[in-house]
Amino acid sequence: MQYTKLAIPDVLRIEPRVFGDERGFFYESFHQARFEEVIGRQVNFVQDNHSKSACNVLRGLHYQIKQSQGKLVRVVAGCVFDVAVDLRRSSPTFGQWVGEILSAENKAQLWVPEGFAHGFVVLSETAEFVYKTTDYYAPEYERCISWRDQTLAISWPVSAEPIVSAKDAKGFPFNTAEMFD
Repeated sequence: MQYTKLAIPDVLRIEPRVFGDERGFFYESFHQARFEEVIGRQVNFVQDNHSKSACNVLRGLHYQIKQSQGKLVRVVAGCVFDVAVDLRRSSPTFGQWVGEILSAENKAQLWVPEGFAHGFVVLSETAEFVYKTTDYYAPEYERCISWRDQTLAISWPVSAEPIVSAKDAKGFPFNTAEMFD
């Protein structure tokens, strides 16, 4: 696997080595020891999630103020634009975001550490998105920053108004959202 630090160095793009022939393909999607060596610490994934969304659905920007979740995300069908926003006040990249195209075709993954908000928008007809988390989902601690926040100014690659949930439509502005110390 190839690990690439993005503009926010704690966020990694992971590209597997794919072996393919006329029968199909094979790749190792996760290797605990190598992953921990690259990020420099132990990680215990406790939950796997799988969602399917239609074209132009935008989910996010989600995070938990307690039981913060690190996420290892990938797309197994379709294509998304995936975003991570640094919410760690003590970080030199606080308030910055990175975005990457993840697809079933490129098989790339994104490591989004604890202390980040996360979201994605579907660019294909549908997309299936799977991810591992380092802590359990705790709805009482979940928060949402507005996907269209002017301070963050995320360049979502959409030509029409995205389809969002009622919860996501009520996302807080970045400047008033709860953050991590």
